[in-house]
Amino acid sequence: MLRPSRILLKLSGEALADGQEQFSHLKLTNLAQTLHQAVQAGVQVAVVCGAGNIFRARQANLGVIGRVTADQVGMLATVMNAAVLRDYLRAEGQRARIFTPRGQPPLAEAFARDQALDLLKSGHVVLLAGGTGNPYFTTDSAAALRALELSADGLFKGTQVDGVYDRDPLEYPDAQRFTHLTYEDVLLRKLRIMDLTAITLCAEGDLSVTVFDISDPENLLRILDGEPLGTRITKELPR
Repeated sequence: MLRPSRILLKLSGEALADGQEQFSHLKLTNLAQTLHQAVQAGVQVAVVCGAGNIFRARQANLGVIGRVTADQVGMLATVMNAAVLRDYLRAEGQRARIFTPRGQPPLAEAFARDQALDLLKSGHVVLLAGGTGNPYFTTDSAAALRALELSADGLFKGTQVDGVYDRDPLEYPDAQRFTHLTYEDVLLRKLRIMDLTAITLCAEGDLSVTVFDISDPENLLRILDGEPLGTRITKELPR
């Protein structure tokens, strides 16, 4: 696989957290250093963060909090994560800007594709927060949408496991990891990699997805250098 020139990295909120701490100084520092190295190596990097370290809409008490409200709170939490990550990036000498669907000054500007592309080309990390701006859509869907809008060469999803398995490896020690899957495989096997909307967007846009372990952020650099880590999802299996 050729090194991609532009990627979208999807992070869970847990990638920024440590145990009961919503933000881990060590994790954020390592992540910021890795993203800076990727940019220095000539890769344009956009990032979408989840917000599980702060608020999970699906675990909110929906008997009291409405689904729309819960999703809106979750979108706000992703802006908080983006702001924290931006400052860690800046501490490493890496320029970074935040975009949200409608803009949230002074933290974030309204997303504009041309402006985001110009920033990527000039060496900024572009942080895309606030989801799609609409309830009922996950940050995975937002990541797929923005990756397609920005003509990314691939969507890289950093998780807490080293790829996609046929079943939960934390529960089943004999679980088998896939090195390569097709979108059809994901749908037929009902693998919970991303939500159905995100997978459908990636399939229709022929956008490759790589699922890998972000607990060591340097895994991203290894994958960009061609190491066969994680699980790659494409339209067809390699010959």
